[in-house]
Amino acid sequence: MIIKIEKLGTTFISRPAGKKAFLVVKKILKDLKENEIIEVDFEGVLTLTSGWGDEFLTPLLNTYGERLTLKNTENPSVQATLEILQKIAGKKFNPEKFLRQI
Repeated sequence: MIIKIEKLGTTFISRPAGKKAFLVVKKILKDLKENEIIEVDFEGVLTLTSGWGDEFLTPLLNTYGERLTLKNTENPSVQATLEILQKIAGKKFNPEKFLRQI
């Protein structure tokens, strides 16, 4: 399943908005097959803060772990947020899927 973040907007800054977005996606994910991969696509995202990301991505990482993949993470705002979230959660996004491009 592909989750195109851009469909939700381009600027993601608040915890309440991140939580609301997660609840919307959570409803869609209830029909996910047992081994299906979840691909979060950041194409078109201009700004992503750690608060929004923590409310949206951390529950996905905690629930789906290795099944969670990230795509189009080249934006510096996205990269910085992903690094912060990994430190906070004490978990890493799949290193084969999340490649920091400098």
